[in-house]
Amino acid sequence: MRLTETADVWWKNAVVYCLDIETFFDADGDGRGDLRGLSQRIDHLAELGVTCLWLMPFYPTPDRDDGYDITDFYGVDSRLGSHGDLVELITLARDRGMRVIADLVVNHTSNQHPWFQSARQSPESPYRDWYVWRDEPPAGGDKGIVFPDQETSLWEYDDEAGQYFLHRFYKHQPDLDIANPRVREEITRVIGFWLRLGLSGFRVDAVPFLLDTAGSLEAEDLPDPHDYLRDLRAFLSRRNGQAVLLGEVNLPYKETRQFFGDEDGDELTMCFDFIGMQKLYLSLARQNPAELVKALRERPDPPEEAQWGTFVRNHDELTLDKLTNEERNEVFAAFGPDESMQLYGRGLRRRLPTMLGNDHRRLWMVYSLLFTLPGTPVLFYGEEIGMGENLAAEGRNAVRTPMQWTTDANGGFSPADPDDLAAPVVEGDLSPAHVNVADQRRDPDSLLNWTKLLVQRYRESPELSWGRCTILEHESPSVFAHRSDYEGGSVVALHNFSDQPAAVTLAVAGAGVGVRAVDLLHSGTTDVGADGTLRVELGAYDCRWLRIVRPGDRYVI
Repeated sequence: MRLTETADVWWKNAVVYCLDIETFFDADGDGRGDLRGLSQRIDHLAELGVTCLWLMPFYPTPDRDDGYDITDFYGVDSRLGSHGDLVELITLARDRGMRVIADLVVNHTSNQHPWFQSARQSPESPYRDWYVWRDEPPAGGDKGIVFPDQETSLWEYDDEAGQYFLHRFYKHQPDLDIANPRVREEITRVIGFWLRLGLSGFRVDAVPFLLDTAGSLEAEDLPDPHDYLRDLRAFLSRRNGQAVLLGEVNLPYKETRQFFGDEDGDELTMCFDFIGMQKLYLSLARQNPAELVKALRERPDPPEEAQWGTFVRNHDELTLDKLTNEERNEVFAAFGPDESMQLYGRGLRRRLPTMLGNDHRRLWMVYSLLFTLPGTPVLFYGEEIGMGENLAAEGRNAVRTPMQWTTDANGGFSPADPDDLAAPVVEGDLSPAHVNVADQRRDPDSLLNWTKLLVQRYRESPELSWGRCTILEHESPSVFAHRSDYEGGSVVALHNFSDQPAAVTLAVAGAGVGVRAVDLLHSGTTDVGADGTLRVELGAYDCRWLRIVRPGDRYVI
């Protein structure tokens, strides 16, 4: 293992953890989580093995879109704390080996942002051309609406401005004109400001929309959007050579690959693997990994120092938009048959435990798979304990419920009255009475302790993050088996997607005597046949990680 690579290019083997500050821990008792509360719970993340903390928006906001409608890109919402509280959090995280990144949401602003308030008042405003205006909405203004249940057009008439403005998202979120050089310069200043305060990069929101200059100007000499992304990455690297841009790019693989840039990776550092995630759920619904295998075979390799971000769940709806209608309906039928569980007809607003009927065997298997898939694993807060959702919450907020710490009132999140909480607590079988951090810390067989083990083994296995993935052929249609190889080391991972036992014979090594397969998740060692094959039996929803140890290998665990 080349330590300089894993240290300098830290995102290749990071464990990323996303959380919403206002639903994590309330330190002052007002019902809303805050930065000081997060600081008080930072050791939970350290014990879990998190190496990169991703903060959802903490900027000042009217809070009409859970903080993604921003009124000051340089501020900290006073309800969450201060700049001093944020710097203290970053310091505490760094002391525990964690970097901190934050959402960069610069495709649009809130309509309450001073820039927009100035822009709408006069055509002579210095901020008028920071937004996209039209006397009449162009043809096709109803195409590509992100929230079809909330909006009917991409254009909204503003009485004070006397013109229509563009909004890819909600009408209270006017789009910035990325083709305007002054807008691009301002975004650079925003990045530089937060890097100076200690952030190690950004999760870039809605990258394809951010770079979309269609309709921005009538001029023919529009800037190349990817040139701008390269400029952002170059600026980021000048300010902090180890900082990252983690991009939300939900496009087919061929198009997503372009956002990494050239072979040197001069645009986004990481891109989420939305296609692989959607095919994973289709495979889970069918109890057959074939669709996931197909996706991995089609997924292009990122540049050497870039990486795919893999995930089971994120903070939005579980989008299934890249599946066919028939495939999507299969996933709906398996994991969200009631319309109240679905959103926009394209996704699910549920967490994994409820989708899987809280079957612990299946949950354990899926998270094992997450940490062995080629890419950087990204967790959403509460996944480590198997939190559920609250469908009484509106839209995507169903999965953004308070973190469940104890069996106390409000799950130990806050002492406030339940009506004053930032979000409603999960109820029923996955309520804090049944699912919480305190109980699971003391239970050696809990999902929390299983996740800690997965993180530890993942961090000890550079093959999984740095290695070349080879999908292994065998006789069982329900088992996904792959080998990761890096600098002479090999780890084989097996996952049974079925509720029935399965057995497979795998070619895991070349011919030779004395080769062993060491189980990384359980105790035990199995000799590999002289022909390099290994017979493995798996129970229902079983999983195994096996390190292939050859004679003379200096392997210790």
